[in-house]
Amino acid sequence: MSRLFDKRFWMLTLAAAFVVGVGVGCGDDEDENNNDDDDTVNVIEGHITANTVLEAGRNRLLRGAVFVDPGVTLTIEPGATIYGESVSLGTLIVSRGGKINAAGTAAAPIVLTCDQPVGSRGRGQWGGLIINGSAPTNQGAESFGEGDTGAYGGSNPADNSGVLSYVRVEYAGIEFSPDNELNGIAFQGVGNGTTVDHIQVHFNQDDGIEFFGGTVDMKYALVTAARDDSFDWTDGWTGRGQFWVAQQRGDEADNGFENDNSNNNNEAEPRSMPTIYNVTLIGDPNGPESVAAMRIREGAAGIYANIIAQGFLGHNLRIDQESTFAQAMNGNLVVMSSIFHNNAGGWSDGDGLFDAGEWALDGKDNLEADPMLTDPHNFTAPNFTPKAGSPAIDGTVRVAAPPADGFFTNVDFIGGVSPNDNWTTGWTTFAQN
Repeated sequence: MSRLFDKRFWMLTLAAAFVVGVGVGCGDDEDENNNDDDDTVNVIEGHITANTVLEAGRNRLLRGAVFVDPGVTLTIEPGATIYGESVSLGTLIVSRGGKINAAGTAAAPIVLTCDQPVGSRGRGQWGGLIINGSAPTNQGAESFGEGDTGAYGGSNPADNSGVLSYVRVEYAGIEFSPDNELNGIAFQGVGNGTTVDHIQVHFNQDDGIEFFGGTVDMKYALVTAARDDSFDWTDGWTGRGQFWVAQQRGDEADNGFENDNSNNNNEAEPRSMPTIYNVTLIGDPNGPESVAAMRIREGAAGIYANIIAQGFLGHNLRIDQESTFAQAMNGNLVVMSSIFHNNAGGWSDGDGLFDAGEWALDGKDNLEADPMLTDPHNFTAPNFTPKAGSPAIDGTVRVAAPPADGFFTNVDFIGGVSPNDNWTTGWTTFAQN
């Protein structure tokens, strides 16, 4: 019998819940009423070996590394809140061949959060969410995740690891091993049969969202207050993205985008070459840390269009290594129809070998101007929509039309948020603790 998820075996009293740190105040304020319907805490640990449903309205605690085994589907109901235990490095890991079905709604998002009460929460208080798939990477037939988080990679670009929709991951990124903090959500060799939309990573200790190879697509993604990079990828990610927003807090932050191919072999195939349209990257000009808006290096390529990037202390765009310069010059790396504003570092000169500013401003419809966003640097109630008269919506900058492939939405604005549809509100959080 599995020792993981038998309610009869793992039921604890509410008094015991306070001993392990799960109290009424843990999780987002808006969800407290939904988490207190049951006077017990269900501890989940080890391996989930059979299809399992986690209902809303119950206290669920991840103790240590919890694996969804191959062939098993973990279903999380809309409105459910799952807590990661800090003292045991609670982490949720979907093994290669396993699935997560976390389909929340705007009215009832799924929240994965810490086990600390409101007022005591911060970055790195539990592990986060790791999904391992069977899609290709450029690191060989199989790779292994940091901190013994499982094998990933394979030969199936259409691999399906399940659904993430209206899901928030908060206060994660605990140090799993020395100098090895976890990402809020890590997609490791995840395939494009997986559905990912309307996700938020908030106050993560390491990167917000990172792709390690794979082909998975992602639409409507928000990263707020990540300590390291907001969006990061490496090892041959070739997926698609649209409608992304990052907001940094300068107490701890790095790049808006950090895009690599492979540091072992810059020419490794498949090359990191995503197609990404409509993104808003907001740095913190008051610092002290908020580095480059976009850093592309180690032979990475891709199409990046309809982007707003403002308020970083470093570069608008930094392109490193000759292997990456070559991708820019041969047309495999394109940054177009984008607006850059108030990024103190200007343009990277590529160590004198490549003029990123000349390249980006030469016939690519990029502009240095104020995009006139409504209130993007507000930490408690930001508004990323462009105001009337903004060059993001008035035709000053040509809006690039994305591929007509069934994934992308054809729009008439630059940036990750439409002036008529502020999708970053209602199901998200901007609370600090």
